[in-house]
Amino acid sequence: MKTTTVQQEILLNMASNYLSGQYAAKDPNGNAHTLTQREQLEEACWNGYLPVLLPEIFDAAGNNKPLYLWQIIEGENFLNLTLGETPDEVEKEFSINPYSFLSRQLFS
Repeated sequence: MKTTTVQQEILLNMASNYLSGQYAAKDPNGNAHTLTQREQLEEACWNGYLPVLLPEIFDAAGNNKPLYLWQIIEGENFLNLTLGETPDEVEKEFSINPYSFLSRQLFS
């Protein structure tokens, strides 16, 4: 029997300010003042603050199994977070990363 695993992608737009200031004080190393906004957000995600920053995404997931952050891909104006039960590869045609699906669209 084939088992299914849950995968989730989150695209954080760095041009908006909806997350600004929420994560700067949560850096456990105390070096938030030396990091850029992008680096602060990325560090907060790796340190497990993503459910605190975006509780509506994790509350509405409807999945009893925990999702782990496996990968952060940096784009020019975004961070693409890949979460899942296991570190599976995201199929490019189903990804929300614009660099992935736009390259596939050109061939269609």
